[in-house]
Amino acid sequence: MVRERQIEVMHNELQNWKSYLQFIGDEMAFIQKLLDSYVFEPRTPNLFERLDIFKQHFNTSKKNREALSKAIKKHENGLGGIFECAQEEWDSHYYEKHLNLKDKMKDFIQNYIGLKKEIYNYAGSVLKMKKPLY
Repeated sequence: MVRERQIEVMHNELQNWKSYLQFIGDEMAFIQKLLDSYVFEPRTPNLFERLDIFKQHFNTSKKNREALSKAIKKHENGLGGIFECAQEEWDSHYYEKHLNLKDKMKDFIQNYIGLKKEIYNYAGSVLKMKKPLY
């Protein structure tokens, strides 16, 4: 019974991670459009250099998200194999991999949130201001 509960907990975590990464993917599409748009004040010093750095870091984050998504899918497929294998060492090996993946997910989210915060703070400070219509 404990084994089944542990498998259920891991399965639920995997589903949450996949859902969160899907949401981040949607959010990344918006941020990409923002970075590629022409809504920034062109007279901002070092505007294009800063945007280019953000784009590079953002592309790296997108690649990391894709790699993490693939690792989660592979790990999820392995979860089905646990039911077919009654060996305790398989369970502990899988659980170690799960904890490692959990750490990677945590690191990715922390890094992504930090990058997103930097982009939003910078973008908010250099957006073109529309003149009010009087």
